[in-house]
Amino acid sequence: MYKRIISKIITLPVTLLTALVGLTGCEKKLSTDEINKLYSDKLTPVTSPIKVYHLGHSLVGKDMPAMLKQLAGQGHEFNSQLGWGATLQAHWDPKIPINGFDSENRHAEYREPHEAIESQEYDAFVMTEMVEIKDAIKYFDSPKYFTNFVEKVNNNSPRTRIYLYESWHEVTDPNGWINRLDSDLSDYWEDKILHKALAKLDGQVTAYVIPAGQVLATFFKEVERLGGVEGIQSPEDIFARKEADGSLDPIHINDLGNYLIALVHYAVLYGKSPEGLPYQLKKADGSDATAPSVEAAALMQRTTWDVVKRYPKTGV
Repeated sequence: MYKRIISKIITLPVTLLTALVGLTGCEKKLSTDEINKLYSDKLTPVTSPIKVYHLGHSLVGKDMPAMLKQLAGQGHEFNSQLGWGATLQAHWDPKIPINGFDSENRHAEYREPHEAIESQEYDAFVMTEMVEIKDAIKYFDSPKYFTNFVEKVNNNSPRTRIYLYESWHEVTDPNGWINRLDSDLSDYWEDKILHKALAKLDGQVTAYVIPAGQVLATFFKEVERLGGVEGIQSPEDIFARKEADGSLDPIHINDLGNYLIALVHYAVLYGKSPEGLPYQLKKADGSDATAPSVEAAALMQRTTWDVVKRYPKTGV
């Protein structure tokens, strides 16, 4: 009896077999060795200014890409599409409304992502998912839409380097902000999003990581070890304050935080140490950003490079 059943299964059309595999919950996975092999060859450091596309939400924001442009110097260009807590699903599907679309994209650098991809103009395509990252994966199918973007970017412009920007969660998280940063990279950003995309694409395309969360965790561990640095004593010091009452905004960062995240993007995208770069920059609107102290800026730059060069998935 079992032989007859197996014989019938073997003769099923390939498309039906594929559907049956999907129904059983099986999915292709890459082994640890296969994943590590994808990142064994490092990317060639960039020697001239590049054009970057940023896709995401307020943890990308307008100021961080503007600061990155200043760090990179003349010739660096960027475009973006943002939203309030926007998911990759909403960015992919034009039928899904993006909250805050009008206010977040009212600037000269706005460009629709599918148009941007099809233009083949970009050296780097950087995307991030909404947070809480666990909810994004559970309710908005992050692996599927990350894979969709990776595949489309690669099909249109194989030379374009693709990046997943690892962000952060609320600084007031009851499980501990740094504890979450230490675990979420592997538990969610890598295992649930990045690795699934790599497997679905049969390891034929490599997407890299901008490990902002890891830099934040390492930076504040060092701040704690030092007993603070001038202007920064705790993680709350890089988070914004609400205009209404001055209370802590637990998710959005201030100028100091944006500077640190811009350093991480610079180090990964250009493959160079940010040590010695300027730290007195301007916001997207042209006003002066609050600058870190000399001591804090130096620690930010050094920490960024230490993390980026040690983490293979940056490609550095």
